[in-house]
Amino acid sequence: MKILLVEDNEMNRDMLSRRLMKRGYDVVMAVDGQEGVDMASSEEPGLILLDMSLPVLDGWEAARRLKSSDSTASIPIIALTAHALVGDRQKSLDAGCDDYDTKPVEFTRLIGKIEALSPG
Repeated sequence: MKILLVEDNEMNRDMLSRRLMKRGYDVVMAVDGQEGVDMASSEEPGLILLDMSLPVLDGWEAARRLKSSDSTASIPIIALTAHALVGDRQKSLDAGCDDYDTKPVEFTRLIGKIEALSPG
């Protein structure tokens, strides 16, 4: 399955992409929210891992745009955020994300969420 990783932090992007590829996922990456929205249409990923604190277009707005477009509305989105405040999970879900995970990422937990949302 192809995963679109939208993450502006190079270290996080590198660590997560390498671990996902080791698990057999095809990973494509975007560094800001607008690039993520654009790549979701062109790459047709099976799932999107979306950082919420992004330049150009933040994750909340990117999620809303992805879910409001016919071509990307059905792609599951997992919000990734260091914002672990009360209400942030609901804010992510309200923006259109299908699930939510906190940073630093606990990889085993994240894989469980990816598998739960994977098509088929």
